[in-house]
Amino acid sequence: MAKPGILGRSSMPRSNEGMRLVFSAVIGIMLGYLFGISFPTVNITKLHFPSSIVSYIEDRNSGITTQTLLNHAWTSANSHKKNNSDSKSDEIPKIYVTSNPKGAERLPPGIVVSETDLYLRRLWGEPSEDLTIQPKYLVTFTVGIAQKANIDAAVKKFSENFTIMLFHYDGRTTEWDEFEWSKRAIHVSVSKQTKWWYAKRFLHPDVVARYDYIFIWDEDLGVQHFNAEEYIKLVRKHGLEISQPGLEPDRGLTWQMTKRRGDREVHKVTEERPGWCSDPHLPPCAAFVEIMATVFSRDAWRCVWHMIQNDLIHGWGLDFALRKCVEPAHEKIGVVDAQWIVHQGVPSLGNQGKSENGRAPWEGVRGRCRKEWGIFQARLADAEKKYYLDQGITPPNSTSV
Repeated sequence: MAKPGILGRSSMPRSNEGMRLVFSAVIGIMLGYLFGISFPTVNITKLHFPSSIVSYIEDRNSGITTQTLLNHAWTSANSHKKNNSDSKSDEIPKIYVTSNPKGAERLPPGIVVSETDLYLRRLWGEPSEDLTIQPKYLVTFTVGIAQKANIDAAVKKFSENFTIMLFHYDGRTTEWDEFEWSKRAIHVSVSKQTKWWYAKRFLHPDVVARYDYIFIWDEDLGVQHFNAEEYIKLVRKHGLEISQPGLEPDRGLTWQMTKRRGDREVHKVTEERPGWCSDPHLPPCAAFVEIMATVFSRDAWRCVWHMIQNDLIHGWGLDFALRKCVEPAHEKIGVVDAQWIVHQGVPSLGNQGKSENGRAPWEGVRGRCRKEWGIFQARLADAEKKYYLDQGITPPNSTSV
């Protein structure tokens, strides 16, 4: 009988202890809930970190701890809540601006920088003091080391108002350091590519938007009779959006349109062989320049860049389509005779090809050039036809009723 009595007396303290545990747990939950609802809601976009914290990220020996970061975050959030205590809701309105560039709709418009530039910047000092001059024009050359002397002569025809950019198709860049100007130039090196391949990938309109004119030139051009600043003056004077210097008649000439005329500053029309021009306002008798030494205005380049095909790298056929990017094309495309050049016709890029089936490297390159011309013409014609049909319009030159 003693054992049941002992058991009964020992169960009383254990029962009281259990009640205390339950009571403590309930009190803890209630206090946690009250503490939680009184704590400010934090929106990460409202956390502004001082420069000392940025320094901590760069130097972990600064002595600033993670707790310091959190304390500052909570303080900033709590201050924001107090300043907006009259608001009906603690939730921060979300940003979505449809007029922002695609993909940046969630950013406040004031922080959006949709364009950039090719200006070189320092690693030190005030950003506002980086540039002593902001070049207004861009000139690019697609080059190999064999044409180093020729490019040196060409670059010296361009003043400090021009950013110089070299696309290296042979992968050799260090040899250019002997020229002082090369140290300020922008060098892009990718083996065995053409200037249109580079242009599509490195000259996006939003990247070159700071430049009034963009020169996209070959490496085999003689520039003894050329001055870039004077060229720009004539382009502006005659309202040319797409242009090129006149070519010396005795060398490297393919089209009558690009032949230099000695009796004028600029020409926009010409006469070709019989049957070559169905319309005197269309290429190759007007609205036409070649792709070897083309100069584009900022606006014209924005259109042309979009017309360049990713996989068609030689650009053949592009010169016949440039007219689609300006209006009226026969007035805004022309040849500058007063500033002229010589096409030396050096087949250096052709030699970067591959010999196949006993054919010389340049033959394979030339064969692809012709093939690309046909592909581009077909794509352009098909795209225009589809557009007109989608709009319910009979395509031009169509024989359907």
